[in-house]
Amino acid sequence: MTVIEIAKTGDPDVLSPVQRPLPQPGCDEVLIKVSAAGVNRPDVMQRKGLYPPPPGASDIPGLEIAGAIVSLGSDVKNLFVGDEVCVLVTGGGYAEYCLAPAALCLPIPRGLSHIQAAALPEAFYTVWTNVFERGALVRGERFLVHGGSSGIGTTAIQMAAAFGATVFTTAGSDEKCEFCRHLGAGVAINYTEQDFVEVVQSETGNAGVNLILDIVGGDYLNRNLSCLAADGRLVQIALLKGPKTVINLLPIMLKKLTLTGSTLRPRSVAEKARLAESLHTQVWPLLEAGTVRPIIHTTFPLKEAAKAHELMESSAHIGKIVLTV
Repeated sequence: MTVIEIAKTGDPDVLSPVQRPLPQPGCDEVLIKVSAAGVNRPDVMQRKGLYPPPPGASDIPGLEIAGAIVSLGSDVKNLFVGDEVCVLVTGGGYAEYCLAPAALCLPIPRGLSHIQAAALPEAFYTVWTNVFERGALVRGERFLVHGGSSGIGTTAIQMAAAFGATVFTTAGSDEKCEFCRHLGAGVAINYTEQDFVEVVQSETGNAGVNLILDIVGGDYLNRNLSCLAADGRLVQIALLKGPKTVINLLPIMLKKLTLTGSTLRPRSVAEKARLAESLHTQVWPLLEAGTVRPIIHTTFPLKEAAKAHELMESSAHIGKIVLTV
């Protein structure tokens, strides 16, 4: 089979198509003929040598796929050859075939293409576990998500709005802000021209927001604390501006704030299976009703993964980038 290999750490041109043997599923795995694979920031970090695969994971990049099952492990009972599924994987997605835990296979929502389905797992798992479980967002609260035009951002805006929150977001251009409003953001802030702290305080009468989902880190931390309401929560899921900063602890004490964060890739199959079941029951009906949808910016053929990474790093896209096989 053809796979995209990271020949060495470096720029996008280190991604190259090579031939590897077809893998065979373990007892609780399935082999999927990949139709499409999502491209994500962790793939870029892995290519640069900043995010190595966890123990036991494939060295091939790619964390989400859609396709058809072609082979079953001996202990797989509730899936069948020919089933069309989308799956969160720990690696191996940039390939013609990919192994996946059977417990993580979700049916492709009715009405969605394989390309759309390939854009679901990474963003929707991430938003569900961090916004609705760890962040405990409930109807009527105010929610701020940074990077609203990203795959995570476009998903978080739609899901938070669908569950009754008032959504604030930041994005890097007026065009991106307008798109975020179209998705359901009540307030979209162009961070290149506006101070998001000032806008949030103005729009909320200095009350602040109840929850922030942040992908930036660095010096955004103290600014985020300034935006939070009493008993507010900050959930950190990425560090585009780095993992270190100087923190003022006083607002945390005075406003009884909660700072937390998580990663998804190293979690156990059992934990991810629990999340998959929650998505299937709570979110898949919204996808099938058209209430929320994956936003696809563009696609590239598998062998042009380097071009997909170049676009990802330019931040010129809105929504997801997908490789087609």
